[in-house]
Amino acid sequence: MRENLRTTDMSKGNGQPTTFSTSAQATTIKPTDLRGILKYVPRFQGQIFVIAVDGSIIADENFSNLLVDVAVLRSLAIKVVLVHGIGQQIQELAALRGVAITDAFGTGVTDAPTLDLAVRSASRVSHLILEGLTQNNLKAVITNSVRALPLGIIKGVDHQFTGKVERIDKDFLTGLINEQVVPLVSPLAFGPDGRTLRVNSDLLAAELAEALHATKVIYLTPEAGLEINGELHRQVAVGALRQVLEEHPEQISEISRSKAINAVRAIDTGTPRVHLVDGRVFDGLLNEIFSNEGVGTLVYGNDYQQIRKATRRDVRFIHSLTRSAVKREELLHRTQQAIEKNIDQFYVFEIDENIIACVTLIIYPGKPPLAELGSLYVLPFYHNRGIGKKMVEYACLMAKERGATQIIALSTQSFGFFTNTCGFEEADKSILPEVRLKLYDESGRNAKVLTKSLT
Repeated sequence: MRENLRTTDMSKGNGQPTTFSTSAQATTIKPTDLRGILKYVPRFQGQIFVIAVDGSIIADENFSNLLVDVAVLRSLAIKVVLVHGIGQQIQELAALRGVAITDAFGTGVTDAPTLDLAVRSASRVSHLILEGLTQNNLKAVITNSVRALPLGIIKGVDHQFTGKVERIDKDFLTGLINEQVVPLVSPLAFGPDGRTLRVNSDLLAAELAEALHATKVIYLTPEAGLEINGELHRQVAVGALRQVLEEHPEQISEISRSKAINAVRAIDTGTPRVHLVDGRVFDGLLNEIFSNEGVGTLVYGNDYQQIRKATRRDVRFIHSLTRSAVKREELLHRTQQAIEKNIDQFYVFEIDENIIACVTLIIYPGKPPLAELGSLYVLPFYHNRGIGKKMVEYACLMAKERGATQIIALSTQSFGFFTNTCGFEEADKSILPEVRLKLYDESGRNAKVLTKSLT
């Protein structure tokens, strides 16, 4: 569920819904309302965001507004590294000069004339960015922090001056960041002999995020987000995106495919979140970061890769895990047979292949469909690490993907956790489906009924 992911990661904080346009028009809220932003600033202070700006966005009329957004992030003590593309600029310069180019994006063959245009384009774009950052009172520097090797001969084709990243000078970049300087990295790198090689900016952003242990990669693109088979997705699990790229890459537009590939790469190498945001939308960058709904596409990984559906092999472990909670009447008693019968309702959290938490999810068909979260339990040793909250968020995500618009939870002793930490509200038992209400009355537990909207 996007809202729950946002609550953990980037909530606006004032509880108000965010509305937006996927065109290049202004959004209908002002995320620069500091009362909303500042409540969640501690989540991001001191973290590194790698922001990759597509060449077409640099040419867009909204580009100057994006640099103001970068200045806002810096004012909130969020560390920023900027990477820029030059694909559109190379194509325009080639047309102007009547030069035939071999590749505009740093993924195919780069011959000498193409490299020359790449150097000229990168110089111009870097200067434009420096100019805009200076107008916003930000210190910035163009770096030579990327070392590369020639991509070489692939399937019999010599890629000439196209490079692959060999090393990122992490100490150099970290030193700049610590001195309140914004590093600006162009899609040009330097080989062992010091000569210039062309690299792809989308890949470069992922490599920088890995080297700097960044919290986010944000791709500013000329599309509303990531469309798969013509449908715009507001959130995509990395596993699902990887499967699409492996089996049906044609379902993702050429403009977004490179960013999708490198989003998967970034998450696989340790970056928790990757965002694809329409750089043409006024305040789009801040809306993506500081609102519940966001305006682009969130590709997520790490927090949820340790959560999986339970299998029959887990029955004994789940029964053993929850036994003490049942004795304290925190959870309903379930036999191993009952757990096995309903194993498809369970999700478990693993650390080093050991199950340390579980939760159930039941969908009640109706209009609209309703979901119930239950049997939430985390081993005491792992309390206060945010695992319970992650389990709730994941259950909400799964419920929304299955069509539910509202989720309920029943609790006798942990209702404060649901209301204070997870955003649930107390409700009357009359909201329960008829079959569930009957079980509720028969149990005699008088549990509090809690609910949360998934819209």
